[in-house]
Amino acid sequence: MNGPMLGADASGDHGDLAYTDPLTGLGNNRRFTTKIKRLIGERADDPAPFAIGIIDLDGFKPINDLFGRAAGDEILMQVALRLHAAMDRHSTVARIGADEFAFLFPMTFSEAAVAEQARMLIEILSAPYDLGERSARLSASVGCSLYYIGNETAEDLIRKAETALYHAKRSGRGRVVVYTQEMEEAAKRMTRIEQALRRAVSAEEVEPHFQPIVEMTTKKVIGFEALARWTDKDLGFVSPGLFIPIAEERGIISALSQLLLRKATRAAQDWPDELFLAFNLSPSQLVDQNTAEQILSILRRAEFEPRRLEVEITETGMMSDPASAEKIVQDLRAEGVRIALDDFGTGQSSLGRLREFHFDKLKIDQAFVASMFEDRSSEHIIRAILAMCEGLNMEVVAEGIETQEQAARLSEIGCRGGQGYFFGRPVDAAATLRYLGTSASTPPIARFG
Repeated sequence: MNGPMLGADASGDHGDLAYTDPLTGLGNNRRFTTKIKRLIGERADDPAPFAIGIIDLDGFKPINDLFGRAAGDEILMQVALRLHAAMDRHSTVARIGADEFAFLFPMTFSEAAVAEQARMLIEILSAPYDLGERSARLSASVGCSLYYIGNETAEDLIRKAETALYHAKRSGRGRVVVYTQEMEEAAKRMTRIEQALRRAVSAEEVEPHFQPIVEMTTKKVIGFEALARWTDKDLGFVSPGLFIPIAEERGIISALSQLLLRKATRAAQDWPDELFLAFNLSPSQLVDQNTAEQILSILRRAEFEPRRLEVEITETGMMSDPASAEKIVQDLRAEGVRIALDDFGTGQSSLGRLREFHFDKLKIDQAFVASMFEDRSSEHIIRAILAMCEGLNMEVVAEGIETQEQAARLSEIGCRGGQGYFFGRPVDAAATLRYLGTSASTPPIARFG
């Protein structure tokens, strides 16, 4: 299949090249916006509802990277054909981004109806794509919005559909979300948090807290993981589960990470030399080739030995751009920085990645620890991970240990490293230093949390 294949959108309009996507022959973003504006104009005196939606292809980039750009273009053309065929004579489909398509349903009048139609489109797109000797599968997420009142603009509707799409992707693949007013409030709150976070990073108000990592048999602390904590003067305490994703999505994560690493290495300079500092990298940092040099530069300025730093990356982050992640890992390891694979068992990487990336340590996700007594398969998985790591000569730390029973069982089956509230909650630099200054004979559990 070569070149543009669709000379008209589903409503039968023919347009010039300025309004046409050159790959698929569908209308482009300009055509899509123009059609919405025209429909709003037609319904100005009697604003009957209509629906729009934005379709994002889940997992298209990894497939594009795996099979190559030509195969990626072939998939996009097949997507366009399927969507075009699914439109009735009133409706429009357009390609508005690299792997984003949009639809306009003039005769759809309710949230339930557009959600049902969007689910049908997801089903159509989920069938295998023929790539000659190979095939590929995709899922899709859809965000929708409805026109109800005469003062809404095309840009308003598209923005609302984008907000709904954001919520759809946050809730998992293959989802449909229709815009609601609650999403608008959530979006406004996120914007307030983003603005406050930018100020906080600039003013260096975000702090690292440190959680102990212990050797299980002796309960001796062998290192600390740095975790971001932020209390805003207006917003109060903001959960890292909220502000870290915002930092990631809004392009603040690199500046935030560098701030935290500077503060964490300064704090760790006062620890005994044998203790290491564990520090998390976000997925977006693993596609930025400046990341390794930024980290090493901070270590040099702080005169912090690279061998005492342990960088933690997740399977999901590693898979975003494997070549970029591997280069960053290699550059850090060459200077003595150790690399740990975090949250193992919850991501999407293959076991082959463990060999390719040469990890020094693997961290067992807390979900397996939490369910190990209720779900026998969780303990079997932990045992298998421990055996695998022994064969690969990798250290292991189990995360999320909260009880004596969990700690004892993990130690019994051969897990040598542990972390969790049972051993200590994250505390600030001053409290960490006070803990390290107390008697070595005091049980770590009594001295933390």
